[in-house]
Amino acid sequence: MHDIRTIRDNPAAFDAALSRRGVEGLSSSLLALDEERRAKIQAAETAQAEQNAASRQVGAAKAKGDEAEFERLRALVAEKKQAVAAMQAEAKELDAKLSEALMGIPNLPADDTPDGADEEDNVEVKRWGSIPNFAFDPKEHYQLAGVQGGMDFETAAKLSGSRFVVLSGAVARIHRALAQFMVNTHVDENGLTETWTPVLVREEMMRGTGQLPKFGEDSYQTTNGWWLVPTAEVPLTNIVNDEVVEEASLPRRYVAHTQCFRSEAGSAGRDTAGMLRQHQFEKVEMVSITHPDASRDELDRMTACAEGILERLGLAYRTVALCTGDMGFGARRTHDIEVWLPGQNTYREISSVSVCGDFQARRMNARFKPADGGKPQFVHTLNGSGLAVGRCLIAVLENGQQEDGSVRLPEVLSPYLGGKLTLTAEGVLV
Repeated sequence: MHDIRTIRDNPAAFDAALSRRGVEGLSSSLLALDEERRAKIQAAETAQAEQNAASRQVGAAKAKGDEAEFERLRALVAEKKQAVAAMQAEAKELDAKLSEALMGIPNLPADDTPDGADEEDNVEVKRWGSIPNFAFDPKEHYQLAGVQGGMDFETAAKLSGSRFVVLSGAVARIHRALAQFMVNTHVDENGLTETWTPVLVREEMMRGTGQLPKFGEDSYQTTNGWWLVPTAEVPLTNIVNDEVVEEASLPRRYVAHTQCFRSEAGSAGRDTAGMLRQHQFEKVEMVSITHPDASRDELDRMTACAEGILERLGLAYRTVALCTGDMGFGARRTHDIEVWLPGQNTYREISSVSVCGDFQARRMNARFKPADGGKPQFVHTLNGSGLAVGRCLIAVLENGQQEDGSVRLPEVLSPYLGGKLTLTAEGVLV
């Protein structure tokens, strides 16, 4: 969310930054609404002062026995009281209208965010690992003989509809092992605090991180008003909602492994085969709450944490800086990490790490108390996948596939799989 005072102070800079995201000329309408709101507040305050003055005069007229003046002043007080109430209601309505308008505007891109219209303009900043060479045509994950018995889309469709899956046996165990490996690595090596959070949140929590009001169709809401989280970013970031924390407690670095739920609105026909794009999936999510001066470095740190998971799994990847036209609503700069999928012969996103500046903090009213005793300031927030568990499973299966349909698994998973690192063509771990 944006600060109207900043827009008021430099509307040209605000419009110039938004134009990089393809949004043009909003400052004039925002400032007109702001001016109307402030004028109504001022009028209400003036009328309130007049009401108070007339109220004081009522007693004096009564004491003098001036009945005519008493009645006139009493009528004036009643009139002013009614006018004040009406103007305060109008000011409140205009304030809500301005707040809603500000909440619908995307974050301003960072200076070092590449300009561009869409994903074609994203900039590759790193590439790691060797793309595997196969002596056969590699298959997609759901086509592998060793996987087919443990990845059941038909039963899932019977239970829940399309874009769900039932994992069982060895495939389910590998999926669980990957999540455990990720969380342990982030806790033991990357210094994140393991956190277990609800997957049902209140509406104001979704507003705090920017999923609402603009993107409600992308998520699921229960009949009693709760929302199913699209990612653990929502509960983790909102831990500091409406809080003033001590500067010494920053940075706060969290990691959580949760179920996530997305309606995938607008993605009809995309990635319908296999488990690449599901309504329900698991993710290991990282969130950092930082001092404003530290957030840009924290973005690079979090990106390295996510990249490190793929490196330890031996999976080739590339990291790209998203351009202004492809970046998410709440981000100032985003690094997407794309893992190589042999079955599709391309890189596919497996993590997205973003720095949001104070954009979410303003929506949440999340601040820190400076150590020098100054006025509380808004924290900065960051979030990123570390990693998407299902997509990591896909990458492990496809990159480790053998011609007979078996899969060789990464060595780092050995402690989580009882030392068994081969998924046979019959779907058994050995």
